[in-house]
Amino acid sequence: MRLIILLLSVVLFSCSNTIYVVRHAEKASGIDMASMKPSTNPPLTIEGEERALALKQILGSKNVKHIFSTNTLRTTSTAKPLKELYLGMPIQIYSSRPDSMDAFIQKIKTIKKGDVLIVGHSNTIDDLANKLVGTKVVPGDLNESIYDNLFILKRKGDKYIFTNGKYGKPSQ
Repeated sequence: MRLIILLLSVVLFSCSNTIYVVRHAEKASGIDMASMKPSTNPPLTIEGEERALALKQILGSKNVKHIFSTNTLRTTSTAKPLKELYLGMPIQIYSSRPDSMDAFIQKIKTIKKGDVLIVGHSNTIDDLANKLVGTKVVPGDLNESIYDNLFILKRKGDKYIFTNGKYGKPSQ
């Protein structure tokens, strides 16, 4: 009986990891200063860079083995400080288009070892969290002024348990 309990514990422990889902940090106004036209790919503000460092401080002691980001400057810049902490760990680019989301979620579900950071946008991270958990845990798109949500999804076997956290800037 003890052997069965031990084996069951090993199986359950090996199928547990945590997925951290965040919106990119604060972005600049969106004006391309060279052309003075609206930019679709603005960088982070100074506050955004501070928030990205705060994310690194929070997740730096975790077991992050996978970093995913959309292919924008603001999302990859949010993930970059954590990537630099783990030299050689690439930022894997994913598409947040609705027709690609289900395939991406299935890919995330196959990761059994190591924690995962996913950096997305105000209108996509709710969908990611909800689809991974399998129920509506985030009511909808984030307000454009909200940057401090840290959605934490802990895998327990084949299910995810949702926790909504916050992370601030280092000066807070």
